[in-house]
Amino acid sequence: MTKLDTIQQTKLFEMLSRDELAMLSTLFQTRSYNDGELIFSQGDEGDGLYLLSEGQVEVCTGRGGECKVVAVLDPPEFFGEMSVIDKEFRSASVRARGATELYFLPVENLMAFRRSFRDGFTFVVINIARVISRRLRETTSRLSERL
Repeated sequence: MTKLDTIQQTKLFEMLSRDELAMLSTLFQTRSYNDGELIFSQGDEGDGLYLLSEGQVEVCTGRGGECKVVAVLDPPEFFGEMSVIDKEFRSASVRARGATELYFLPVENLMAFRRSFRDGFTFVVINIARVISRRLRETTSRLSERL
């Protein structure tokens, strides 16, 4: 599958035009990781978001070397978006589960997209909000089941 195919399949870029999607495909950088390799650590400075192309990743939280897996993501999920929105440090660690290929969108490339496609950028932010909202609802539901 091509980078453009993966981008078109993710909820992050719903409602974007062909031209917007084409530009985004040039702004993403390809990164590969081996099984167990850390993509970023909880507390790291957020510098962009990731789109999962191949493989899986584990999202985990914890301190002192202990990391509890809170989610496993499959293609074409994305992650790392929270720090793009709130400019805070990473709230969780993410590591590869098996051989993994990701597309990385640095913040400065996202801002270049914003300058070229203001409406498209607005759709991306709305889509991020929708996914964050869905994830929060799922987390709230899981927590309420434990009480």
